[in-house]
Amino acid sequence: MTRMRSLRRKPVAEINMVPYIDVVLVLLMIFMMTAPLVNQGVEIDLPQVESEALPPDESRTLVVEVERDGTYYMYLLGDEPALLGSRQLLERAAEVLQAQPQTAVVVRADAAVDYGRVVYAMSLLQQAGAPRVGLATRPLDAQ
Repeated sequence: MTRMRSLRRKPVAEINMVPYIDVVLVLLMIFMMTAPLVNQGVEIDLPQVESEALPPDESRTLVVEVERDGTYYMYLLGDEPALLGSRQLLERAAEVLQAQPQTAVVVRADAAVDYGRVVYAMSLLQQAGAPRVGLATRPLDAQ
């Protein structure tokens, strides 16, 4: 009788894969849901050291000013600002950047301007072909 019991109770030597598959599927779903969120955004180069002013010999700098009411002014340094809508900003910036691809691009905005408006302006400039978009700031001692 003991011999039959020992034959019936042999240890099972297989791994139950169901829990592992469940964990892998949950991780896959998490990565699939977060991947699109990671890709969204505006690429900017954040300064890693104390910032410096643009050199005075900088040939052309395209400046876009964002007003509190959402209007845009665009100009090349030394020229008169032009009031533009978002579509006009995109078209004119594309013209300037196609003619002179090395043109530096800077966005200036008042501290009270909605963050979304600044990001939208930066997005328009990237669509126009700007490889990098800078943000104009004031030195700390000028406040």
